[in-house]
Amino acid sequence: MTTLSDMFDLTNKTAIVTGGGRGLGKQIAMALGEAGANIVIASRNLSVCIEACEELKGLGVKAIALECDITNEADVDSVVKETVAQFGTIDILVNNSGTSWSGPLLDLPKDKWEKVMNVNITGTFLFSQAVARVMKEQNSGKIINIASVSGLGGTFPELLDTIAYNTSKGAVITMTKDLGVKLARYNIQVNAIAPGFFPTKITKKILEKSNYDILGKTPAHRFGNESDLKGAAVFLASKASDYMVGHVLTIDGGISALV
Repeated sequence: MTTLSDMFDLTNKTAIVTGGGRGLGKQIAMALGEAGANIVIASRNLSVCIEACEELKGLGVKAIALECDITNEADVDSVVKETVAQFGTIDILVNNSGTSWSGPLLDLPKDKWEKVMNVNITGTFLFSQAVARVMKEQNSGKIINIASVSGLGGTFPELLDTIAYNTSKGAVITMTKDLGVKLARYNIQVNAIAPGFFPTKITKKILEKSNYDILGKTPAHRFGNESDLKGAAVFLASKASDYMVGHVLTIDGGISALV
């Protein structure tokens, strides 16, 4: 019989975390490492990836940092090949890398719209596709997409004037469901986490400038902290979620529960 501790144990599993050098990605990478997984952190900013890996190694976790532009298919394929070469398998993929652009809807430049879509949607697809090929061959795997509570619907411009970001995260939610359905037959579970407001690099400036009473509209009356995603990430990466497919786990202090 599988024990509860076995269900959440990631020993000898290997996880790729895109954008795992800081913010929510780092929080997730640390959680998976603490649960026993080998960690590959990939992003364009190699230096922060290296720093995060050194922190993981200090905890006894095997970790490597790889430079990668997730919108570049050759870069993605290189990370996948190097991960397999180093660790033999890819058991977990966390599609965390993302970008945003804040500004009035009527003034949003086309190139900024395209950049957000390219990173948040195309990058997520390219990594999922490349890793799913490996996971299909081993008949197992977990893909965790990082969506957002902003992708669940519209937001007042006083709160978030980020139509490209909101739209892209809505697309990530739909992609999660469709990938989940298409890959379930290969014993690959695809799910998503939709965080609420966490003070990260992307959101910090938005939160500072906003005149909207964000905390007053959040039932928990606080922002997300440095550990609020850790349990969810380990759950979705482990055997504990083997029968969960295409689900979006919202961690937002109750914002999405409001009517």
